[in-house]
Amino acid sequence: MSAVTIAEAWPAAGHPFTVAELDRMPDDGRRYELLDGVLVVSPRPTTVHQFVAMRLSGMLIAACPEDLCVLAEPAVQLTPATEFAPDLVVVHIDEVGGAKFTTPPLLVVEIRSPSTALFDLNRKKAAYERFGVPSYWIVNPDPEQPEVAVYELKDGHYAHIAVTTASLTVDHPFPVTIIPAGLTSGLHR
Repeated sequence: MSAVTIAEAWPAAGHPFTVAELDRMPDDGRRYELLDGVLVVSPRPTTVHQFVAMRLSGMLIAACPEDLCVLAEPAVQLTPATEFAPDLVVVHIDEVGGAKFTTPPLLVVEIRSPSTALFDLNRKKAAYERFGVPSYWIVNPDPEQPEVAVYELKDGHYAHIAVTTASLTVDHPFPVTIIPAGLTSGLHR
């Protein structure tokens, strides 16, 4: 579909947004996501956010087995009325090729922003849990005290595995050591 103005993409009065309308939203520097038919608009990520996402991507890529891959900001459609654009995902390499993912990624990572912190920790986490995403990480990119929170799906619910500013080794979706201080090394407040 081609991009149109926001007014043209907006659904008829009284109707929830669908992924079809979301796909028509313009590329205007904002991040458009959809949760249960409600449009969620976030500002463009800060350069600190982008820096941390790239550093973490590098750490993940270095440890990633050949049958998996790390992707930045793909569309992940959970339902016809819910679609997110997580900062990073890990998927099986044979799933790469379409416009969006419609099956649960093995890992979803959200880099926390002041405007999205509560949304990432509550509503997105619950949606990813229902969708069956096995591992969900939330990264706080504070240059002075970066932090990683790790959740893993156990019996259909997220178990809080760790929240740390120290080095952390995880086994899922593959063994990797994350050093939060390495994500922001060289940055100043």
